Amino acid sequence: MRLFCLAILLLSCLHPLCGQEGRDSLLFRVMTYNVENLFDCRDDSLTHDEEFLPQSIRHWNYRRYRQKLDHVGRVIAAAGEWQLPALVALCEVENDTVLRDLTRYSLLHEAGYRYLMTHSPDERGIDVALLYQRHLFKPLAHCCLSVPRPTPSARPTRDILYVSGLLLNQDTLDVFVTHFPSRSGGAKETEPYRLLAARQVKTAIDSIYKVRRNPQILLMGDLNEYPTGKAIRQILQADIPPTLPDSLSPHRLYHLMARKIRTQKPSGSYKYQGIWYLLDHIIVSGNLLRPSSPFHTDESKAGIFSPSFLLTEDARYGGLQPYRTYYGMQYQGGYSDHLPVVAEFTLIY
Repeated sequence: MRLFCLAILLLSCLHPLCGQEGRDSLLFRVMTYNVENLFDCRDDSLTHDEEFLPQSIRHWNYRRYRQKLDHVGRVIAAAGEWQLPALVALCEVENDTVLRDLTRYSLLHEAGYRYLMTHSPDERGIDVALLYQRHLFKPLAHCCLSVPRPTPSARPTRDILYVSGLLLNQDTLDVFVTHFPSRSGGAKETEPYRLLAARQVKTAIDSIYKVRRNPQILLMGDLNEYPTGKAIRQILQADIPPTLPDSLSPHRLYHLMARKIRTQKPSGSYKYQGIWYLLDHIIVSGNLLRPSSPFHTDESKAGIFSPSFLLTEDARYGGLQPYRTYYGMQYQGGYSDHLPVVAEFTLIY
């Protein structure tokens, strides 16, 4: 696997970064969204998907599945406003079937999305995927990075998806889509697993730094960790962006939401026992925060997408909470237990 990914990095290096030669520009939106168990209705004998079958305790049927597809499509379309997101990182998707149905038969059927996804050893069969607008991002190569288990008894987790592709201006963008191991069982008890996942990503990013003259790296997904957690601050070393652009390092990562989450409402993408937490992240390399870069963004262009239709009353703790598909085993008919995080880039070509 390491040799395979190294070959991909070397292949993508054949497409060097270009300078800012054009004058035209466009908005390039990216989005990360944990869609809360996007399963089809068919039994996969190789995974534990029994909860999401018509005869299961959840009574997951074709009607509910189609509604879920349209819900996910509606969120993606709404987040793009007048322009659909160029890249969408999805967490908790079961297989190729749900991605095919989402891109061909949901509200997104005319959007022209293509997708890449992992095929992980996760026991429930959930994976991560990247939707992309092929006229804005052309994948050159991709691979899956597996996460080693911290103990022999630990359950296998989701792979990390790595995609290297060309932007419209022929610059290379390296994209990582992640869904780090769950906090179920206790945050401290499960932290070593997330640290291992973060080290896998950091090792791959360090490899890119060695072969890219001007690295452009985008990391998105549900890290099951807060911006101040060890996996993000100590392993990935994703900092709050400096106030002066000259202080940016092209070989460091910066968190687009770490500073502004303190004042944004809601103050997180996931609510647990009445408290909002930011578990879904967009992290970039320093070059993507330079205003002079042909592909760039800043903190003001990132935020949590929280329209009213994605929220519902929190009867137990007060305020609002994400409008979920299920609350426990009870079907709600909502969207997801997470809110999407979006960021807007300027692409000069």
